[in-house]
Amino acid sequence: MAKKIAVINDLSGFGKCSLTAAIPVLSVMGLQPCPLPTAILSAQTGYPSYYCDDYTDRMENFRIEWEKMKVHFDGIYTGFVASEQQIRTIFRFLDTFYREDTFLLVDPVMGDDGDVYDMFTEELCRLMKQLVEKADIVTPNLTELCLLADTDYEQISGINDKDKLLESVTQMAKNMINKDDKIIIVTGIHYKEDGVAMMGNLAVTREEVVLSGVPKLGGSYSGTGDLFASVVTGGIARGDKLNGILKEAGAFLSASMEASPDTDGYNPDGVEFEQCLGMLLKK
Repeated sequence: MAKKIAVINDLSGFGKCSLTAAIPVLSVMGLQPCPLPTAILSAQTGYPSYYCDDYTDRMENFRIEWEKMKVHFDGIYTGFVASEQQIRTIFRFLDTFYREDTFLLVDPVMGDDGDVYDMFTEELCRLMKQLVEKADIVTPNLTELCLLADTDYEQISGINDKDKLLESVTQMAKNMINKDDKIIIVTGIHYKEDGVAMMGNLAVTREEVVLSGVPKLGGSYSGTGDLFASVVTGGIARGDKLNGILKEAGAFLSASMEASPDTDGYNPDGVEFEQCLGMLLKK
C-alpha cells in the first residue's frame, strides 16, 4: 500500500505550482498525496489578475473528517501559508496527525530575492518560526533562511567567495537545528565553480553537510520551489539517501527548465515538468 502524504497547500488552476506540482510528483514517486487545500485560485498570484477563494474556514472540516476516518499519514508537507488563522489551523492538524512515525516537511514560503511577501506580518513570521521548530525537514531559500535566522539578507547574499558563503549558510542552518534528525535544505544558492555560474542546494544536519549544484539556467519560473520540496518529500518517504535526493531534485528541475520556453525574466506559467516525471520513478 502506498504511503500517504498530507499536502497542505493552495490549488491554482494555472501556474504549475503548489498542489498541481506536488500531486503529480508524489504520485509518480509511488506515494499517495492527500491534498488539504488552503485556497483555490483561478491562477497563481504571479499573474496580473486572478480569483482566490480562501479555504481557511474549511480546513478544519478536513481535519475533523480525516480524524473520523482514523487515517494515518506517513508524512505531512506544508507549503504556502497565507494568514495567522491558517497557520494556527495547521497546528491543530499536527496535534491530530503528527505522530512519531510521521515526518513533517515545512516549505516556509515567505519571500525571495531579499523581499518578504506582503502578507507576512511580524506575528505570521513568529508563527512560521514555531512551525519550522516542529519540522523534521525544512526547505527555505536563502531569503527565508535569513528571515528564520534573523539575519540580514544583503550581508549574506553579498558574499562573493564560495567557501565563505557556504560556511555562513551552513552556520545559520546549524543554529536552527534543535533536533538530532532535523534536516535544513537551503535552496537556490548562487555561486561560481571553475568560472561556471551554479545554482546549489545545501543540506545541513548535525552530522553532515551536503552541497549539490547544477549549472544555472536563465529565467525565473513559477513553482520550481514547490517541485523541489515535493521531490524531497518523496525521497524522504521512500527512504532515499540525502545526497541522492538532492541530485535527483536538481536533475529533475534542470531538465524541466531546459524543456521550457526561454525567458529573460519571470514566467508565471511554470516549467514543462510533465515530460520529465519519468526521471523520478524508483530505479
